[in-house]
Amino acid sequence: MHANFRSHRRSLLAALAGALLAPAAPGALAATPVQGFKVIHSYPHDPDAFTQGLFFLDGFLYEGTGLHGRSSIRKVELETGKVVQQVDLPGEVFGEGITLWGDRIIGLTWQDGIAFVLDLKTFKLWRKFSYPGEGWGLTNNGKELILSDGTPELRFLDPLTFKELRRVKVTADGRPIDQLNELEWVDGEVLANIWQTDRIARINPKTGHVTGWIDLTGLLPQRRGSDDVLNGIAYDAAKKRLFVTGKLWPTLFEIQLQKAR
Repeated sequence: MHANFRSHRRSLLAALAGALLAPAAPGALAATPVQGFKVIHSYPHDPDAFTQGLFFLDGFLYEGTGLHGRSSIRKVELETGKVVQQVDLPGEVFGEGITLWGDRIIGLTWQDGIAFVLDLKTFKLWRKFSYPGEGWGLTNNGKELILSDGTPELRFLDPLTFKELRRVKVTADGRPIDQLNELEWVDGEVLANIWQTDRIARINPKTGHVTGWIDLTGLLPQRRGSDDVLNGIAYDAAKKRLFVTGKLWPTLFEIQLQKAR
């Protein structure tokens, strides 16, 4: 999410997020461990890309961008940040998360209830799916699609029919965690940006429990405004590389996670 037309909610959401991510009080459940980071490499990123979805494949990043009239799905050179292939979504929709399924790219929209399925090589539209509610982030576990919608629940969907199979409620220290945004499947876990925060949740996909927080505070200290928040996680499974960026960020970072504290 999302653009300046939701700015009236920001201060409240930030306060709520801070409360949700705060350590548990004495006598409560043990606080979820927090990991810091080390920057391994920095890469150029289009500062006008309102990043909503991200994944890595064969040396390239695939990125979904948002905003009405500016939503797109694109293929990007990792080293240079150059867009080498792009398709613009219809101007009336607001693009959201994307994921790879076979030789297709599946991309969500925010409030339009439409998922676009594109051919991976040509970016030509193959088909569309409809779904209820909002679409925020999208990833897959090799068997199912996993969708976030801003609530504390992750939806698990059939990748061929988009039919909902089940839901898992995400909690940390016994409390529900909402504002789940961009998603990435990493070594058996779901990583989720928490909108309007600098944290990523590590989620057990079976239980919904947050097993750890990744704290990226300070990763991009100089920001242009309140919309350029952390959002975008991609993983190179072959080389165990983790990439993160944000909406309207000029940089994409390869990071190494530090020991939990």
